[in-house]
Amino acid sequence: MFDFLDSGQYDLLGAFWVTVQLTLYSAVGSLIWGTVLVGIRVSPVPLMRGFAAVYVNVVRNTPLTVLIIACSLGLSQTLGITLGGETFKETGFRLAVLGLTAYTGTFVCEALRSGINTVPVGQAEAARALGLSFFQVLTLIVLPQSFRAVVAPLTNVLIALTKNTTVAAAIGVAEAALLMKEMIENEADALFAVFAVFAFGFVVLTLPTGLLLGWVAKRMAVKR
Repeated sequence: MFDFLDSGQYDLLGAFWVTVQLTLYSAVGSLIWGTVLVGIRVSPVPLMRGFAAVYVNVVRNTPLTVLIIACSLGLSQTLGITLGGETFKETGFRLAVLGLTAYTGTFVCEALRSGINTVPVGQAEAARALGLSFFQVLTLIVLPQSFRAVVAPLTNVLIALTKNTTVAAAIGVAEAALLMKEMIENEADALFAVFAVFAFGFVVLTLPTGLLLGWVAKRMAVKR
């Protein structure tokens, strides 16, 4: 049933390695962008709050496939923006990371905003009474506690991001989903085996992540 794995025709490990790279780069970008977004979202400047609210609600409710294809068609093919990629493969990979970051960052923002709501208002007021600026209060007092409170929701976001990398196949990124499509076309007599292999691969990627970060969430939980 699994004879196609021994043929050497398919680079299964290479495809999943691309998936891992997409996940790691997009996770780092999403954490950074989501943190910036939540800072804007709770800013004392109404215009900045409005921009962040509109961005989060629009992007979060836009299908990820549309965003990824928009990055490819709009940025690369129309505007000629390649993000430094010298080949089609490099450009596609970087545009996929950009699209995943823009999308996932909105979920990181909302998770962190829920964490900010768990921080007692008196702490921020006390910090302002000591003369700290909004930026200092946010980075020194509020955000550190917020991150501790939302490790579990961020874990769910990371697991969802790992599965969302399959959308990158829409612009030709050679990750697991694109290889699975090719194998389904070539191995029509072993569809169940193909699905089983890729399902197992994603379980291997996501299950340890969930268990590890679940343990971290329990260790980092803020007792109030």
